Amino acid sequence: MIDKLAYIHPDAKIGNNVTIGPWTYIGADVEIGDDCWLSSHVVVKGPTVIGKGNKIFQFASVGEDCQDKKYAGEATRLIMGDNNIIRESVTIHRGTTQDKGETRIGSNNLFMAYVHIAHDCVVGNNVIMSNNASIAGHVHVGDWAILGGLTGVHQFVHIGAHAFTAGYSLILQDVPPFVMASGQPGIPRGLNSEGMKRRGFSKESQIAVRRAYKTLYRKGHTVEEALVALAEESDDEQVKLLIDFVTNSNRGIIR
Repeated sequence: MIDKLAYIHPDAKIGNNVTIGPWTYIGADVEIGDDCWLSSHVVVKGPTVIGKGNKIFQFASVGEDCQDKKYAGEATRLIMGDNNIIRESVTIHRGTTQDKGETRIGSNNLFMAYVHIAHDCVVGNNVIMSNNASIAGHVHVGDWAILGGLTGVHQFVHIGAHAFTAGYSLILQDVPPFVMASGQPGIPRGLNSEGMKRRGFSKESQIAVRRAYKTLYRKGHTVEEALVALAEESDDEQVKLLIDFVTNSNRGIIR
Protein backbone atom coordinates (compact mmCIF):
# COMPACT_ATOMS: atom_id res chain seq x y z
CA MET A 1 0.00 0.00 0.00
CA ILE A 2 3.08 2.25 0.12
CA ASP A 3 4.35 3.30 -3.29
CA LYS A 4 8.01 2.56 -3.92
CA LEU A 5 8.53 6.19 -4.95
CA ALA A 6 7.38 7.54 -1.56
CA TYR A 7 9.96 8.50 1.08
CA ILE A 8 9.29 7.24 4.61
CA HIS A 9 11.78 8.25 7.30
CA PRO A 10 13.03 5.21 9.23
CA ASP A 11 11.78 6.71 12.50
CA ALA A 12 8.23 7.29 11.21
CA LYS A 13 5.49 5.00 12.51
CA ILE A 14 2.93 3.88 9.94
CA GLY A 15 -0.23 2.04 11.00
CA ASN A 16 -2.06 -0.82 9.34
CA ASN A 17 -3.78 -0.58 5.97
CA VAL A 18 -2.24 2.82 5.17
CA THR A 19 -1.98 3.94 1.54
CA ILE A 20 0.84 6.34 0.61
CA GLY A 21 1.17 7.55 -2.97
CA PRO A 22 4.28 8.28 -5.03
CA TRP A 23 6.55 11.22 -4.22
CA THR A 24 4.96 11.67 -0.82
CA TYR A 25 7.40 12.57 1.97
CA ILE A 26 6.93 11.33 5.54
CA GLY A 27 9.50 12.85 7.88
CA ALA A 28 11.00 11.90 11.21
CA ASP A 29 8.85 11.77 14.35
CA VAL A 30 5.64 11.27 12.39
CA GLU A 31 2.94 8.80 13.42
CA ILE A 32 0.16 7.88 11.00
CA GLY A 33 -2.76 5.81 12.27
CA ASP A 34 -4.52 2.87 10.69
CA ASP A 35 -6.56 3.16 7.48
CA CYS A 36 -5.18 6.54 6.40
CA TRP A 37 -4.89 7.42 2.72
CA LEU A 38 -2.27 9.84 1.47
CA SER A 39 -2.20 10.80 -2.19
CA SER A 40 0.93 11.61 -4.18
CA HIS A 41 3.07 14.68 -3.41
CA VAL A 42 1.98 15.03 0.22
CA VAL A 43 4.48 16.32 2.80
CA VAL A 44 4.11 15.37 6.47
CA LYS A 45 6.74 16.58 8.94
CA GLY A 46 7.04 16.02 12.65
CA PRO A 47 6.61 15.93 15.48
CA THR A 48 3.15 15.06 14.18
CA VAL A 49 0.58 12.48 15.24
CA ILE A 50 -2.21 11.66 12.79
CA GLY A 51 -5.10 9.46 13.88
CA LYS A 52 -7.07 6.84 11.96
CA GLY A 53 -8.96 7.04 8.71
CA ASN A 54 -7.69 10.40 7.50
CA LYS A 55 -7.58 11.24 3.78
CA ILE A 56 -4.89 13.71 2.64
CA PHE A 57 -4.89 14.84 -0.96
CA GLN A 58 -2.03 15.92 -3.20
CA PHE A 59 0.24 18.86 -2.41
CA ALA A 60 -0.99 19.19 1.16
CA SER A 61 1.65 20.20 3.72
CA VAL A 62 0.94 18.83 7.18
CA GLY A 63 3.05 19.51 10.28
CA GLU A 64 5.44 21.99 8.69
CA ASP A 65 7.39 24.61 10.67
CA CYS A 66 5.20 27.62 11.34
CA GLN A 67 5.61 31.03 9.74
CA ASP A 68 5.90 32.93 13.03
CA LYS A 69 9.19 34.86 12.95
CA LYS A 70 9.73 34.08 16.63
CA TYR A 71 9.89 30.36 15.88
CA ALA A 72 13.46 29.10 16.32
CA GLY A 73 13.15 25.42 15.52
CA GLU A 74 11.68 24.18 18.81
CA ALA A 75 10.20 20.67 18.78
CA THR A 76 6.54 21.66 18.75
CA ARG A 77 3.75 19.34 17.65
CA LEU A 78 0.70 18.81 15.50
CA ILE A 79 -1.96 16.44 16.85
CA MET A 80 -4.77 15.33 14.53
CA GLY A 81 -7.76 13.10 15.25
CA ASP A 82 -9.62 10.66 13.02
CA ASN A 83 -11.52 10.69 9.73
CA ASN A 84 -10.51 14.14 8.55
CA ILE A 85 -10.51 15.03 4.84
CA ILE A 86 -7.66 17.34 3.86
CA ARG A 87 -7.96 18.48 0.28
CA GLU A 88 -5.44 19.79 -2.23
CA SER A 89 -2.74 22.24 -1.11
CA VAL A 90 -3.96 22.59 2.47
CA THR A 91 -1.29 23.82 4.90
CA ILE A 92 -1.35 22.94 8.61
CA HIS A 93 1.53 24.16 10.80
CA ARG A 94 2.81 22.97 14.15
CA GLY A 95 2.65 25.10 17.31
CA THR A 96 5.04 27.47 19.06
CA THR A 97 6.43 27.71 22.55
CA GLN A 98 4.66 31.05 22.93
CA ASP A 99 1.46 29.01 23.36
CA LYS A 100 1.07 25.35 24.39
CA GLY A 101 3.53 24.15 21.78
CA GLU A 102 1.00 22.32 19.63
CA THR A 103 -1.61 22.74 16.96
CA ARG A 104 -4.58 20.46 17.56
CA ILE A 105 -7.14 19.20 15.04
CA GLY A 106 -10.15 17.12 16.08
CA SER A 107 -12.03 14.52 14.04
CA ASN A 108 -14.46 14.37 11.11
CA ASN A 109 -13.43 17.73 9.68
CA LEU A 110 -13.38 18.80 6.03
CA PHE A 111 -10.68 21.24 4.96
CA MET A 112 -11.23 22.15 1.32
CA ALA A 113 -8.52 23.17 -1.13
CA TYR A 114 -5.97 25.79 -0.08
CA VAL A 115 -7.17 26.07 3.52
CA HIS A 116 -4.50 27.36 5.91
CA ILE A 117 -4.39 26.46 9.61
CA ALA A 118 -1.62 28.36 11.36
CA HIS A 119 0.45 27.60 14.45
CA ASP A 120 -1.20 26.92 17.81
CA CYS A 121 -4.72 26.71 16.38
CA VAL A 122 -7.30 24.44 17.98
CA VAL A 123 -9.96 23.10 15.61
CA GLY A 124 -12.76 20.98 17.04
CA ASN A 125 -14.83 18.24 15.41
CA ASN A 126 -17.11 18.24 12.36
CA VAL A 127 -15.78 21.60 11.18
CA ILE A 128 -15.97 22.64 7.52
CA MET A 129 -13.47 25.15 6.17
CA SER A 130 -14.26 26.01 2.56
CA ASN A 131 -11.76 26.78 -0.17
CA ASN A 132 -9.06 29.29 0.78
CA ALA A 133 -10.38 29.89 4.30
CA SER A 134 -7.45 30.82 6.53
CA ILE A 135 -7.08 31.02 10.29
CA ALA A 136 -4.12 32.84 11.81
CA GLY A 137 -2.10 31.76 14.82
CA HIS A 138 -3.79 30.82 18.12
CA VAL A 139 -7.30 30.74 16.63
CA HIS A 140 -9.84 28.34 18.16
CA VAL A 141 -12.71 26.94 16.07
CA GLY A 142 -15.57 25.16 17.85
CA ASP A 143 -17.36 21.97 16.85
CA TRP A 144 -19.62 22.08 13.77
CA ALA A 145 -18.51 25.58 12.77
CA ILE A 146 -18.46 26.40 9.05
CA LEU A 147 -16.07 28.94 7.54
CA GLY A 148 -17.06 30.07 4.07
CA GLY A 149 -14.61 30.34 1.20
CA LEU A 150 -11.89 32.97 1.54
CA THR A 151 -12.82 33.70 5.15
CA GLY A 152 -9.88 35.25 6.98
CA VAL A 153 -9.69 34.97 10.78
CA HIS A 154 -7.41 37.24 12.83
CA GLN A 155 -4.99 35.70 15.30
CA PHE A 156 -6.32 34.78 18.77
CA VAL A 157 -9.96 34.93 17.61
CA HIS A 158 -12.35 32.23 18.80
CA ILE A 159 -15.16 30.91 16.59
CA GLY A 160 -17.96 29.33 18.62
CA ALA A 161 -19.58 25.96 18.07
CA HIS A 162 -22.16 25.88 15.24
CA ALA A 163 -21.15 29.37 14.07
CA PHE A 164 -21.10 30.22 10.38
CA THR A 165 -19.10 32.75 8.38
CA ALA A 166 -20.05 33.76 4.86
CA GLY A 167 -17.58 33.75 2.01
CA TYR A 168 -15.02 36.58 1.91
CA SER A 169 -15.62 37.45 5.57
CA LEU A 170 -12.90 39.12 7.64
CA ILE A 171 -13.27 38.05 11.26
CA LEU A 172 -11.49 40.34 13.72
CA GLN A 173 -13.33 39.45 16.94
CA ASP A 174 -14.89 36.36 18.48
CA VAL A 175 -18.00 34.88 16.85
CA PRO A 176 -20.35 33.41 19.48
CA PRO A 177 -21.89 29.95 19.10
CA PHE A 178 -24.76 29.65 16.59
CA VAL A 179 -24.12 33.13 15.16
CA MET A 180 -23.76 33.82 11.44
CA ALA A 181 -21.25 36.48 10.44
CA SER A 182 -20.36 38.19 7.20
CA GLY A 183 -18.65 41.33 5.98
CA GLN A 184 -15.30 43.08 6.18
CA PRO A 185 -15.08 43.27 9.10
CA GLY A 186 -17.53 40.53 9.93
CA ILE A 187 -20.64 41.50 11.86
CA PRO A 188 -23.54 39.38 13.15
CA ARG A 189 -26.18 38.55 10.55
CA GLY A 190 -28.52 36.31 12.48
CA LEU A 191 -28.55 32.74 13.73
CA ASN A 192 -27.42 29.56 12.04
CA SER A 193 -30.98 28.27 12.37
CA GLU A 194 -30.67 25.83 9.50
CA GLY A 195 -27.59 24.29 11.11
CA MET A 196 -29.48 23.84 14.38
CA LYS A 197 -32.33 22.09 12.56
CA ARG A 198 -30.00 19.78 10.67
CA ARG A 199 -28.18 18.77 13.84
CA GLY A 200 -31.34 17.86 15.69
CA PHE A 201 -31.61 20.56 18.31
CA SER A 202 -34.99 20.59 20.00
CA LYS A 203 -37.52 23.27 19.11
CA GLU A 204 -37.26 24.50 22.68
CA SER A 205 -33.51 25.05 22.34
CA GLN A 206 -33.94 26.73 18.96
CA ILE A 207 -36.45 29.15 20.43
CA ALA A 208 -34.28 29.79 23.49
CA VAL A 209 -31.21 30.53 21.38
CA ARG A 210 -33.24 32.82 19.09
CA ARG A 211 -34.40 34.81 22.12
CA ALA A 212 -30.85 34.91 23.45
CA TYR A 213 -29.61 36.32 20.14
CA LYS A 214 -32.19 39.11 20.31
CA THR A 215 -31.13 39.91 23.86
CA LEU A 216 -27.47 39.99 22.92
CA TYR A 217 -27.78 41.97 19.71
CA ARG A 218 -31.13 43.67 19.25
CA LYS A 219 -32.22 45.20 22.56
CA GLY A 220 -29.54 47.85 22.86
CA HIS A 221 -27.79 46.17 25.79
CA THR A 222 -24.10 46.40 26.48
CA VAL A 223 -22.45 42.98 26.55
CA GLU A 224 -22.45 43.06 30.35
CA GLU A 225 -26.14 43.95 30.50
CA ALA A 226 -26.97 41.25 27.98
CA LEU A 227 -25.16 38.61 30.02
CA VAL A 228 -27.19 39.49 33.12
CA ALA A 229 -30.42 39.34 31.14
CA LEU A 230 -29.48 36.05 29.49
CA ALA A 231 -28.78 34.40 32.83
CA GLU A 232 -32.27 35.38 33.98
CA GLU A 233 -34.07 34.41 30.76
CA SER A 234 -33.25 30.75 30.28
CA ASP A 235 -31.48 27.74 31.73
CA ASP A 236 -31.28 26.01 28.33
CA GLU A 237 -27.94 24.25 27.82
CA GLN A 238 -27.30 25.93 24.48
CA VAL A 239 -27.94 29.36 25.97
CA LYS A 240 -25.48 28.49 28.73
CA LEU A 241 -22.95 27.61 26.02
CA LEU A 242 -23.51 31.06 24.51
CA ILE A 243 -23.20 32.79 27.90
CA ASP A 244 -19.97 30.97 28.76
CA PHE A 245 -18.44 31.84 25.39
CA VAL A 246 -19.25 35.55 25.66
CA THR A 247 -18.15 35.69 29.31
CA ASN A 248 -14.76 34.18 28.48
CA SER A 249 -14.12 36.17 25.30
CA ASN A 250 -10.77 37.95 25.43
CA ARG A 251 -10.98 39.83 22.15
CA GLY A 252 -14.63 40.77 22.55
CA ILE A 253 -17.43 39.50 20.35
CA ILE A 254 -18.50 40.80 16.95
CA ARG A 255 -21.15 43.51 17.27
